[in-house]
Amino acid sequence: MQVLHDAPLAPLTTFRLGGPATRLITATTDAEVIDAVREADVAGTPLLVIGGGSNLVIGDKGFDGTALRIATRGFALDGTTLELAAGEVWTDAVARTVEAGLAGIECMSGIPGSAGATPIQNVGAYGQEVSTTITEVVAYDRTAGETVTLANDACAFSYRHSRFKAEPERYVVLRVRFALEDAGGLSAPVKYAETARALGVEAGDRVALTTARDTVLKLRAGKGMVLDPEDHDTWSAGSFFTNPILTETSFAAFRARVRERLGEGVEPPAYPAGEGRTKTSAAWLIDKAGFTKGYGAGPARISTKHTLALTNRGGATTEDLLALAREVVAGVHEAFGVTLVNEPVTVGVSL
Repeated sequence: MQVLHDAPLAPLTTFRLGGPATRLITATTDAEVIDAVREADVAGTPLLVIGGGSNLVIGDKGFDGTALRIATRGFALDGTTLELAAGEVWTDAVARTVEAGLAGIECMSGIPGSAGATPIQNVGAYGQEVSTTITEVVAYDRTAGETVTLANDACAFSYRHSRFKAEPERYVVLRVRFALEDAGGLSAPVKYAETARALGVEAGDRVALTTARDTVLKLRAGKGMVLDPEDHDTWSAGSFFTNPILTETSFAAFRARVRERLGEGVEPPAYPAGEGRTKTSAAWLIDKAGFTKGYGAGPARISTKHTLALTNRGGATTEDLLALAREVVAGVHEAFGVTLVNEPVTVGVSL
């Protein structure tokens, strides 16, 4: 276990932003993770858990407490059952399941971050979410002071949400278990329209696993969503805002605002999101409110490849990023009456 003091946190995030932590611990085993968490809890020291740093916005003043970087490793495949240590690099683990001929998470290729973060955010992309394949999450329960195993239904998964996100001070994820599918080298049924178009198939069809993975990686790269240190469009947290889910009344008011602003024939994106609810596109809202690709004049700007990503063009501060985010939120609300919600976790700052 490595311990550093007054340690920079910006290099541990995909934004490359944020001030230092009073202390940074890097843990490489579950036991080290638990020891570090217990020590902080007993001392009453604020604790920040860091995995891949792809979903963090850390304030310029840094973190006055202990930052715990989880660097555990472990990839165990038994038939179609997969267990990942929290510190495993997610996209590398996905690649290994594709190589093993197992379906279920192939469309989440290229997502940055660690395996332990996936159940917290209920990570998903291109028609797949981890909640559909996760069977159990092993976590340290800081309230009970013990390691617990939560079955899928106990994780309270919903769109980009979970029990772990709802109770961020309680659980530290240690391991995640998945049930994958052996479909003879084929993918899970393709669900996402954009993916189906790119593959030249119909929704519900299956394709070769490697083809599905390669196609998703190309789609993500085209939007600056695959990490590349030379490409500032990837100096981001991916999608900065979640897609709004609106009630029937709210969606009707939103449609009226769209027609008023853009014309009678314009219909906003709409997807079923459960009884009486409709999901619309945050990227569409941002673009139609006037925040197009590359928007901004400072060191923090909207990606040149995708309106949903806010980026550090080099030399930005967290306050630069937040100023841009607040401008976008205010502009979208003024235009359409919809309030965007940030997807990344903020530390020491807020919108």
